[in-house]
Amino acid sequence: MNVNNVESVAGIDFPAGRCTRVLVGPGAPMEARNFVIGHVTIYPGGCVPVHSHEQEEVYLIVSGKGVMRIGDEEHCIGPGDYVYIHPGSEHILKNTSNENMIMIFCYAPKSIAEHWKLEQEGKLK
Repeated sequence: MNVNNVESVAGIDFPAGRCTRVLVGPGAPMEARNFVIGHVTIYPGGCVPVHSHEQEEVYLIVSGKGVMRIGDEEHCIGPGDYVYIHPGSEHILKNTSNENMIMIFCYAPKSIAEHWKLEQEGKLK
């Protein structure tokens, strides 16, 4: 049995105001055959910038409040809300509160999303 703790996983800080930890996936402490799971702390005013990718994805909001937009649809979200994101759909998640937002994501098929590199290069905001 492989047991880990979120806090023991090194995070990646992104310019848009968040820290992402890959819990299951490439380079993570655990690796599944077909999917990636991660833990994201979005700081007050931060976001997962607008992007799209070919993976299908789910965001689960653990704590905090914000706004999720997929395509032209926008909704306020909070703890316990989860959202399915169709492949190829443009989406963004913003933390609109004064507290950290914690979000869990899962996507498949397995890879590291290209938008991470684009954001680190300053091409996404």
